[in-house]
Amino acid sequence: MAERRRKFWGWGYEDQGPNPEQQKHMAERMAKRFGLKGFEITPPPTEAELKLRAPRVRVPHALEEICSTTNYDRAGHSYGKSFRDGVRAFQRDYPNPFDVVAFPRSEQELIRVLEWCDREKLAASPYGGGSSVMGGVEPPAGDRYPGAVSIDLMHLDKVLEVDRASRAARIQGGVLGPALEDQLRPHGYTLRHYPQSFEFSSLGGWIATRSGGHFATLYTHIDDFVESLRVVTPSGTIESRRLPGSGAGPSPDRMFIGSEGTLGIITEAWMRLQDRPTFRAGASIPFPSFIKAAEAVRQISQIALFPANCRVLDEGEALNSGAGDGSEAVLVLAFESADHPLEPWMKRALECAADHGGKIPADAGKTRTDKEATHEGAAGAWRNAFLNAPYLRDTVIAMGMVSDTFETAITWERFPEFHRQVMTAAREAVARICGQGTVTCRFTHVYPDGPAPYYTVLAPGEKGSQVQQWDEIKKAVSDVLIKLGGTITHHHAVGRDHRPWYDRQRPDGFATALKAAKKALDPRGILNPGVLIDPD
Repeated sequence: MAERRRKFWGWGYEDQGPNPEQQKHMAERMAKRFGLKGFEITPPPTEAELKLRAPRVRVPHALEEICSTTNYDRAGHSYGKSFRDGVRAFQRDYPNPFDVVAFPRSEQELIRVLEWCDREKLAASPYGGGSSVMGGVEPPAGDRYPGAVSIDLMHLDKVLEVDRASRAARIQGGVLGPALEDQLRPHGYTLRHYPQSFEFSSLGGWIATRSGGHFATLYTHIDDFVESLRVVTPSGTIESRRLPGSGAGPSPDRMFIGSEGTLGIITEAWMRLQDRPTFRAGASIPFPSFIKAAEAVRQISQIALFPANCRVLDEGEALNSGAGDGSEAVLVLAFESADHPLEPWMKRALECAADHGGKIPADAGKTRTDKEATHEGAAGAWRNAFLNAPYLRDTVIAMGMVSDTFETAITWERFPEFHRQVMTAAREAVARICGQGTVTCRFTHVYPDGPAPYYTVLAPGEKGSQVQQWDEIKKAVSDVLIKLGGTITHHHAVGRDHRPWYDRQRPDGFATALKAAKKALDPRGILNPGVLIDPD
C-alpha cells in the first residue's frame, strides 16, 4: 500500500479536509455572513508548481541514506502551520526553503547530523510534528549561514520503558500524540496532554515550546509532567537526574523546557503519567455575559476544585462553535477521575456558577462514561469545533479570508479592563484594515490568580495582501497587550513571529543569561537561529 502522505501546504493528510462541495458551502455561508457576493477558492499548490531554489549544500556520503532533498520534503518542512504559513503556501511562495531534510533513526545518527551542521556552520532546526504557529520551524533568512538543515525526529517515536511503581515512562522525543497514547494504553496509562495540534505534534515539541494541553486547571502545561530530560547539543549530550522534586539550584530541565530548539534537541524524556480516567462529569452552563462567567470561573479556580475542563466561550465564540445561539456566554465544565465518582466536586462548581448567574441544566453533574461526557450537547459541539478548526482554516485561507488567533494571560484584578482594551484594539484594527470582521474570545486555561484569554479574528481579506493585513492586526493587538502587562504568549511559544514583543517582555538580565547559555551549548549559533535570541 502507498504510504499516507501529509499535505506539504496545510494541515493533515492529503485525503483529509473539506471536499469541494463542503468548501463551496463554507464559502457561501461566509459570504452571506459578511454580506459579500461570494468567494473564489484558490486551489492548493501541487509539487509540480514548486520552484524551489537548488540545495546550497552537498550531503556527506555517510548521511545520504537518511537525508532528502526532494521538493516535497523541503517545502513541507520550511513552513509550520500558522496563518502566515498557510497563505504563503497557497501563494506558492517558497523563497527560502531548507536545503536538506534529515531523518535520523537513532540518537547516534542525530549526533552525526548535528556534527555535520556544526562543522559546516549550517543552520539546524529541529522538527517534531511541524505544527508551530509562530515561525518556529522555518529556516533563518539572509546569508549568514551557507545552508540550512531541518532535522525531523519522526523515527525517534517509541515508549522505551515504563516504571509502574513511579507511574512514569521514558519516551523518545519524536513520538506524535496519537502514537504516544497508543503505546501507553496497554499499560492503563495516559499522558493526558491534548493540545489542539495533538494529531501532528510531538512530545519533544511540546516540551520545547511549553505546550498547553488538556487540563484547563492545575496541570495546564507540559512542564508539570516532565521528570527528566535527555538533550543533544553541539557541545555534548546532557541528561538530568530523575527525581520527584529537588531544591538543588536552578532546574536543568527548566532551562530546556521552552527553549524552542535553540539550546539543544530533546531526544528522550521521563514523563509523569496519569491513570486513564473512568469517571467523568460535565456540564455546559449558559451565562448572561462573558464577564459573569469569568467571575464564576475565578471562584471555581480559587477554591481548589481543579476541573479538567473549565473553558468560557463568549457569545460569539459559543455561536461559532455551535455551543450557543450567540445571545449568551457558555461555560464548558468537566471533571474526570480514574478512582472515584465526581458528584461532590461538580455540585460545588455548579453552586459557584449559579451564584454568578449561570443557568444550571437539569441533568448537570451526573457522572457519565468518558465517551458520553465528551460528545454530548454544547460540550460535544465545542470539542468537535476545536478539533476540526485546523482542517477548516485551510479552506478559509483559500477563500482569501484573514483568520487567526492570539492568546495571553493576565491576573484577575486586571482582566476586565485588559479584556476591554484588547477587544477594542482588535476590533478597531480589523475594521480599519479589513473593513469588517469579528473578534471573539474564550478562556483556554484558568488559574487561581488569572485566566488565559484566547482571541480569534475572522475577517474578509484581500488576496495577495492577507499576510500584511494580519501582521498589521497582530502588531496593533500585541502592542496593547504587552503595554497592559499581559504575556505575548500563554502556550503558542515565541518562534520568530513573537520576537519583537518577547524581547520587550523578558528582563534584560535574563536575556543576557540566555545568550550566555546559548554560547556555551551552541558556540557556533547553528540551532534554530532567530528563535528566542539572536546568535552573536
